[in-house]
Amino acid sequence: MYSAKVSQGLFVPILLSATVCLCLCSRASAETLLEQGFRHLYNLQFADAHQTFQTWNHEHPDDPMGPVSDAAVYLFSEFDRLHILQSEFFTHDQHFRTDHKLTPDPLVKKNFQASIAAARKLAAQSPNDPNSMIAAVLAAGLNSDYLALIEQQYVASFREMKSARNTAEQLLKQHPEMCDAWIAVGVENYMLSVKPTPMKWLLWLAGGQTDKTLGVEKLQLAADHGHYLAPFARLLLAVVALRDQNTEHARELLRGLTRDYPLNPLYQQELTRLQPSQPAAHALAGGTQ
Repeated sequence: MYSAKVSQGLFVPILLSATVCLCLCSRASAETLLEQGFRHLYNLQFADAHQTFQTWNHEHPDDPMGPVSDAAVYLFSEFDRLHILQSEFFTHDQHFRTDHKLTPDPLVKKNFQASIAAARKLAAQSPNDPNSMIAAVLAAGLNSDYLALIEQQYVASFREMKSARNTAEQLLKQHPEMCDAWIAVGVENYMLSVKPTPMKWLLWLAGGQTDKTLGVEKLQLAADHGHYLAPFARLLLAVVALRDQNTEHARELLRGLTRDYPLNPLYQQELTRLQPSQPAAHALAGGTQ
């Protein structure tokens, strides 16, 4: 949800940042429409994900998690179309940015922004409600990802990233069981930690968090105990492993994602590329090759 990539049909957010009803660490035995929607998303079934989240919107018109979840689908389908946020981008560009000019789809942008605005409007009606707070976290994270990775508006993206993290920290103080919120803390710390030293110092002065170790720790919390965003956290940890040349750990994470989301062929493709004889910095499930 945030200035970083998810694989094809996964990342946000840095964005990005990644999206949820109540992000409880324990999963209900019966799959909700929100859970179905995220399963479709991680399987790269964007049309099915849209339909499922829009059904949730119709049945729960006051829930901000419906529109923010739909915004995630718009964002990740655009990542897919533009072939961005591949691990080649993550591992070869050491600072999670690119000078390559991208052309956003104007209709997708319009729908994405409308979904973000709808989620924020609903969340503002009960700002202290935990469901509203996690929706606000995700709206800021997703918007941060869009601004940085598609429009390359890094200052605006940084503001959204800080907003996501601040709200996440407030939420976790009151509801530590809502483990998906850790992804906002993890993304900011890790992504900013790999910036060039002078830029990292300026970001720290501007209120950014730049602790790499803390970032990985919080991503691991989201991966281990999160709900809707746990697979996204696992993907980000695979990117971290690749950047650290820990190919075996990246393979382990990708094997788990392949098992859990068999309709997504990209994880298996990356496992094939990450054989022991292959370099560690191959592309990670980021777009059609």
